[in-house]
Amino acid sequence: METSATDNQKDIAVAYLLLRVTMGVNICVHGVSRAFAGPSVFAHSLVALFQKTFLPPWSVLGFGLVLPWLEAILGLLVLTGLCTRLAFIAGSILLIVLTFGSTLRQDWESAGLQLIYASIYAALLAFRNKNTYSLDSLLQSRAVNE
Repeated sequence: METSATDNQKDIAVAYLLLRVTMGVNICVHGVSRAFAGPSVFAHSLVALFQKTFLPPWSVLGFGLVLPWLEAILGLLVLTGLCTRLAFIAGSILLIVLTFGSTLRQDWESAGLQLIYASIYAALLAFRNKNTYSLDSLLQSRAVNE
């Protein structure tokens, strides 16, 4: 059974939706779970991990206190498809910072996983024209119809 060009476009849009939502859930739950556990608990655990690096403890602590909220907000934006371009770019920049920290600690396993996340962000950004099922698309269609 052959699929029509229209069916193929719908499948691409659904595939994009599924990848975007999966990424959004992953990032959002990272942040929410850390926030509910107590951001200071997470932040202090990072200070211990970075004690043998040149980063001052205050900077690691500050980053650790902000990271859960950044992840929760970025994840929610990606999940819902709201401000997706901004969310993908901000998420990618955050991953650059996280990769810097992982490589500084010579944690190559985490750095490798972060490359996967970065690749997904890059693909989502590159194919954002397929972001049919999103709040961005809904808001844009409402603006055009008004």
